[in-house]
Amino acid sequence: MSRTPPEPVQVVKQRRDAVLTALVDQVPYIGFLGIRFERRGDELTAMLPFDERHIGNPFLPALHGGVTAAFLEVTAIIELSWSLIWEDMEQGRLALETLETEPLPRMPKTIDFTVDYLRSGLPRDAYARARVNRSGRRYASVHVEAWQDNRSRLYAQATGHFLMPSRDG
Repeated sequence: MSRTPPEPVQVVKQRRDAVLTALVDQVPYIGFLGIRFERRGDELTAMLPFDERHIGNPFLPALHGGVTAAFLEVTAIIELSWSLIWEDMEQGRLALETLETEPLPRMPKTIDFTVDYLRSGLPRDAYARARVNRSGRRYASVHVEAWQDNRSRLYAQATGHFLMPSRDG
């Protein structure tokens, strides 16, 4: 009995990167803020590069709370969407060729989002990672943590609840 050979690693990486790019490009606000996502396997890390426009209090200076909240919420939504399409992408049901003809599934919608500001965001790059606590057919819960220089010194964290898109459109 012969098995089909596995896909070359570069093909798998290219597909994952293309799907992540298509997912991020669905949200213009991500580009406006300059948020980037780095992928390692199925784990995503969001990066908010420092920009003077992100400063809310120039006397401290400190990142604007709204920028921090948006950064955390976007990270949660992209992580949740990424986890939803991961299986389809890995099984080959979501391929590079279909990205141009078929749209990606709709994104989850925010029900509520609570941010804990733990300290002032400094005028430098920020990073965030989200963890999906629960994901069902209709509802999902996500926790997000943001840091700057030291992963163990969070400057903000958040918990969000999201309405899941229906699987049929």
